[in-house]
Amino acid sequence: MTATLPVLTPKDFASDQEIRWCPRCGDYSILAQMKKVLPTLGIPKENFVFVSGIGCSSRFPYYVDTYGFHSIHGRAPAIATGIKTSRPDLQVWVITGDGDALSIGGNHLMHMLRRNVNLKVILFNNQIYGLTKGQYSPTSPVGVKTKSSPYGSVDNALSPLCYAIGSEATFVARAIDVDIKHLTMVLERAAQHQGTAFVEVYQDCNVFNHDAFLYATDKSVKGDHILYLEHGKPLTFGQTVKKGIRLNGATPEVVELGKGISEDDLLFHDEKSADPSLAFLLSRFKHPVFPEPLGIFRNVVAPVYDDQVNKQLEAEVAKKGQGDFDKLFHSGDTWIVE
Repeated sequence: MTATLPVLTPKDFASDQEIRWCPRCGDYSILAQMKKVLPTLGIPKENFVFVSGIGCSSRFPYYVDTYGFHSIHGRAPAIATGIKTSRPDLQVWVITGDGDALSIGGNHLMHMLRRNVNLKVILFNNQIYGLTKGQYSPTSPVGVKTKSSPYGSVDNALSPLCYAIGSEATFVARAIDVDIKHLTMVLERAAQHQGTAFVEVYQDCNVFNHDAFLYATDKSVKGDHILYLEHGKPLTFGQTVKKGIRLNGATPEVVELGKGISEDDLLFHDEKSADPSLAFLLSRFKHPVFPEPLGIFRNVVAPVYDDQVNKQLEAEVAKKGQGDFDKLFHSGDTWIVE
């Protein structure tokens, strides 16, 4: 007889820890939507694990009543890979920020993505180092003045989505903290994906980088600056949805509908394409030249790292039997120090 899972609610995932984020921080919204999604997944509460690195976002494991690790700077992907490989029955989420993941953690993040480990990764991108009080981060735009770039940053900003798609991530998405319905949908889709699901969330740092994404959150203008991706649908946008994106040769361009141009002339989104070229092209769209896409950029099926590792182990055990650690430890070259 199959045991019936208890009915869970968002309250079941609320911990007893005081939430220590600044008032009006975008992290609150991401946490709230996550607690809405978790009860809908049909997974026992004890089978969730949240792993974080260092930064404001990395307080997250304290605020969900599940198992979790608040690990070390940039190393959350490595720790999460070990957990998922040794315990494939668990659903493991990696919580990180633009500084944690893309500076000291860039190497670990890249290899997790290329391996396609069955992890769910949420990268909080506020384009600033918040926990250490306002230095520029790998995603800060050129020219931004911060405590560590008082004359304006001269660094080229790194695009998390370009990085993920270039690393052959099988699921890549972007959402915004205040777009609650859309963020919830993206988190649900990420949870259902088999393989690495990488989600960038534009998140407002109310203290050190307030309104960095105002163009994408202000209802009076955001229609002209963001583009919601839907699989199989044309790339249309605008306050009155009268604009679109088409290819002029290999170059994308913004056009107006109704002036001899119809939706059939536009570029259509295909999140399931094995060729990442379209997803990468969309990841390069940047305000104010192009509307910035939100939604699922890429969602493809590929071999999953932890599944492949465990199949190898099972095959060897079936061939050779269970191992004997004590025998292994004392085999080969040994010596005694007197």
